[in-house]
Amino acid sequence: MKLQLFLLAALGVLLGRPVVAQTSEARLGRPVAIVDLATRDGTQLAHAQWRYHDVQIHEVAHHDVGADLKATGAANLTYDYEPHAGPADFDDANWEIIAPESLDQRRGHGRLSFNWYRINVTIPAKIGAFDPTGATIVFEVVVDDYAEVWVDGQLGFTYGQSGGQVVRGWNAPNRVVLTRDARPGQKFQLAVFGMNGPISASPANFIWVKSATLDFHRPPAPLFVETNIERLDPALDAIVPRDAKLEKVATGFTFTEGPVWSRELGALLFSDPNENTIYRLTPEGEVSVFRSKSGSTGAEIGEYGQPGSNGLTFDRDGRLTIDQHGNRRVVRIAKNGVLTVLADRFDGKRLNSPNDLVYRRDGTLFFTDPPFGLPKFGADPRKELLFSGVFAVKDGRISLVTKELSGPNGIAFSPDEKFLYVGDWDDNKKVVMRYCLGDDGAVTESKVFADFTAEGTENAIDGLKVDTAGNVYISGPRGLWIVSPEGKRLGLISGPEQPHNFAWGDGDGRTLYLCAHTSIYRLRLATEGVRP
Repeated sequence: MKLQLFLLAALGVLLGRPVVAQTSEARLGRPVAIVDLATRDGTQLAHAQWRYHDVQIHEVAHHDVGADLKATGAANLTYDYEPHAGPADFDDANWEIIAPESLDQRRGHGRLSFNWYRINVTIPAKIGAFDPTGATIVFEVVVDDYAEVWVDGQLGFTYGQSGGQVVRGWNAPNRVVLTRDARPGQKFQLAVFGMNGPISASPANFIWVKSATLDFHRPPAPLFVETNIERLDPALDAIVPRDAKLEKVATGFTFTEGPVWSRELGALLFSDPNENTIYRLTPEGEVSVFRSKSGSTGAEIGEYGQPGSNGLTFDRDGRLTIDQHGNRRVVRIAKNGVLTVLADRFDGKRLNSPNDLVYRRDGTLFFTDPPFGLPKFGADPRKELLFSGVFAVKDGRISLVTKELSGPNGIAFSPDEKFLYVGDWDDNKKVVMRYCLGDDGAVTESKVFADFTAEGTENAIDGLKVDTAGNVYISGPRGLWIVSPEGKRLGLISGPEQPHNFAWGDGDGRTLYLCAHTSIYRLRLATEGVRP
């Protein structure tokens, strides 16, 4: 059935199926009120006043790139600009005050030129008959040609971000969410850095603001879906509240997998291996591309149903570690973008398609390597290893943990790291194994922890996660199983789609995000999960 699932998912790629993710932006819909900051009435309502300043480019002393990839090399001369007016406490008292109606006046010096627009806005008590209390407020600005937007002294950065604080495109609307819980009297300091473009073909024209608005939206209602919870043991009540329901956060993907919560970004990262992409999902449902070409840059990519990344996790230093199907390797990406290959061969033979992964506290990486990412799976002529293994990587050395499973898939440690759990995607043996490991990663004891073969339904074992109490969360036949540390089944949760993997997220780690085929769901629980 793993083959059937992957083929169905791959069909979307082969037919050129577009991915249209349902984001919170789409769910916001049409604003219920707009304050036009390009009009006198609008600025008066927001107690706002526009200020303007040209930007001067000048030569400054700097350094070339050093061995640490930072500016620690030889001294050089480069260019900077003045003023740096993004910070919220920047003093613009001596800047020119401009009328809102004059925003469309051509400014800057033409050619390669930049400028600043700054405005402080206050949320009004009423906008006509609309009370903005609790509303979501979006600042939208369209600058000819490009813009970056600072909000209260902060410029947001996300790899692959399109729009928002970062330049979106030529004459494109930049939309920045100011708040999702508005309160009359709230103040925001906005700074818009305008740029003439295209930069590589500096035109003779100038910079001007086409539109600037505050858009007010009623907060979107959570999209709860039909949820079936089979309570097999009273102990489940301490984990899954009686009123718990699955909420659909985003949808429209081809095949979601390999999620991990980024504490630094405050967002979920997850793979779509069919689309060769890692996405970023905020708790509010905003979706953006975090990394394209996430698992393959090969000439044979057209032959692969799932060429992209699968499992994702972070090491002790917060570096993202990625299982790549198409490239058939495990890589780590440092915060400065440097990519390190952690594992791509064993005994001189290429890995199959690394699937899921987990770090031990001592920094040892464990990962599973079934053939499911190869175009023809176990029968693929590219397959070099004669088995599907669980591997460990420590101090640059890769070692085999076990090769007893035909389709090793999900992998997780117990909270005390006494046990390593590995799920097997095998239609004839749907089991989760429990291994005791030595310090060197060698197996000292093994046993079947949970056996779902008798369930007889189409899915075998996929993703695994654990909570801080040691309960194991298993993607298995019919849905998400929760099993006690002793191997007792506590309950089964099922919804509209089969979950394939999970990640604990949000600030307190009590929200379980589920990658379920075309969608991301979440479930609020009463217990905290183990997170990297």
